[in-house]
Amino acid sequence: MTPATAPAPPAAISFREACRFWLLLGFISFGGPAGQIALMHRELVEKRRWISEKRFLHALNFCMLLPGPEAQQLATYLGWLMHKTRGGVVAGTLFVLPSLLLLIALSWTYLVFGQQPLVAGIFYGIKPAVAAIVLHALHRIAKKSLGKVGLAPVPWVLAGLSFIAVSVIKLPFPVVVISALLIGALLARFAPGALAGSGAAHALAAGGTHQAARIDDATPTPPHARFKPSRLAVVLATGAALWLLPMAALLAARGWSDTLTQIGWFFSKAALLTFGGAYAVLPYVNQAAVAHYHWLTTAQMMDGLALGETTPGPLIMVVAFVGFVAGWGRQVLGPDALFLGAALAACVATWFTFLPSFIFILAGGPWVESTRGNLKLTAPLAAVTAAVVGVIANLALFFIGAVAYPNGAQGLFQTPPDWTGLALIVLAALALWRMKWGVMTVIAASALAGLALRMLGGT
Repeated sequence: MTPATAPAPPAAISFREACRFWLLLGFISFGGPAGQIALMHRELVEKRRWISEKRFLHALNFCMLLPGPEAQQLATYLGWLMHKTRGGVVAGTLFVLPSLLLLIALSWTYLVFGQQPLVAGIFYGIKPAVAAIVLHALHRIAKKSLGKVGLAPVPWVLAGLSFIAVSVIKLPFPVVVISALLIGALLARFAPGALAGSGAAHALAAGGTHQAARIDDATPTPPHARFKPSRLAVVLATGAALWLLPMAALLAARGWSDTLTQIGWFFSKAALLTFGGAYAVLPYVNQAAVAHYHWLTTAQMMDGLALGETTPGPLIMVVAFVGFVAGWGRQVLGPDALFLGAALAACVATWFTFLPSFIFILAGGPWVESTRGNLKLTAPLAAVTAAVVGVIANLALFFIGAVAYPNGAQGLFQTPPDWTGLALIVLAALALWRMKWGVMTVIAASALAGLALRMLGGT
């Protein structure tokens, strides 16, 4: 295609047209962050040509440096770039809203009917699938982020140290993340080549002749996206108010030790520590929600992860399931309003988890637009990503143990493991690795296998 025959950039994108797209994306964004980013790339860069390849990747690089779900942050960034603050808020909200509503409905079904033989059999099969999915995620993330041992030994060392820190020393997840961030900063300063070859950043293949986009490589930064100290102050003040007012209301109405207040406080902290995607923060959520707060059990956590895998939107939306189960079990609005209390708890968890993502984008976006081509913060990210691999390895081992010993192991090798559950993990892993089945297909097949085993009396 020659420049003379290259198609002209698309016409101006109306806010209504963009809203329709973001709503559609919220319902079809399956496949985890990689799949969601690929979907946005195909729709926005290749098909609709709303934004160019370079501008898309520049925004993605920034989102990768932030804590929080990078796909949702990318949608927020692109919506903001096209239609100012309202565009970013609508894009980010519609990216998660369908998933929130679906998870509330599924969580209610799970708690009300989960002990029925039919549902129990389904979840018996789903748990091994979840363990296999985490193993598969570990393999993909390690392959992408650590590189070859001979070319990049430091990331492998960081991954091993983080695994030991979490599984043996029992260090909290935030300590591991912050330590890795500091190590990455030191390596960037004193040994910049140590993390070379780790491949911590996303890469999307670009092929073919460049086609003009509405927001093209050379398109000037729109006025609303230019950095202004006054605008930054307004965004930060607004974000602080949106966090402080709900938290103050919960504190005044229910007290510090109340479940809703603790949900808001815990997920505010979790939102600032979700470097490396949902699988990275799940160990922290599991550690706190199961072991510290006792909001749910390990088995329920695994079931929630399975439900999160079967709904669109970011996988970190499993926080809505955690909030729902916590609100239901603690009867936050009383025994006569179980559903309303649980739904409120799910919304509180979602609000405090995703609010920082909006603030990060709306506050940092203008700075990113002013530094296009000069974003050089990948070394700390590479160190965090390497450490995250070790944390995910610990999570995979934890889930495998929960399948092998659903009632807990009584002494080393004294309790026989559930060999059927372990066999299901192997079969689900083979389906993911060898047969290239999708996550939804594996979960569905595992659920049917669990149901069949329960009906046959094999479990």
